[in-house]
Amino acid sequence: MKKQYTCIICPNGCEIEAELENGSICSITGHTCPRGEEYVRQELTAPCRTIASSVLVRGGVLPLASVRLTAPIPKEMIFPVMEEIRKIVLTAPVKAGTIALHHVCGLDSDVLVTKHVAAAE
Repeated sequence: MKKQYTCIICPNGCEIEAELENGSICSITGHTCPRGEEYVRQELTAPCRTIASSVLVRGGVLPLASVRLTAPIPKEMIFPVMEEIRKIVLTAPVKAGTIALHHVCGLDSDVLVTKHVAAAE
């Protein structure tokens, strides 16, 4: 069985083809750098993703602050992690760089605030 991928690691966007037989990788072709092959291997064996979202802020000049994960998580954990992110409510002022939640869902990734939200006057 053949699977097609567009590499997202660098701006080249290589069209990469992986050939599988009985669940094993037979060949990976079309990549122009080793990172493309590594990307496809990871997608086939243990796909991971990062999440960017927002959380509620009480008493702020803005109602939301943007957040992101500090490390990729297994793809199958996206929905449980999003459930935890939705529970977060911060109180202004909120500083960018603040960890809103350590080790979300027991994973080696934190929820990091990426936007400063000042307190409302």
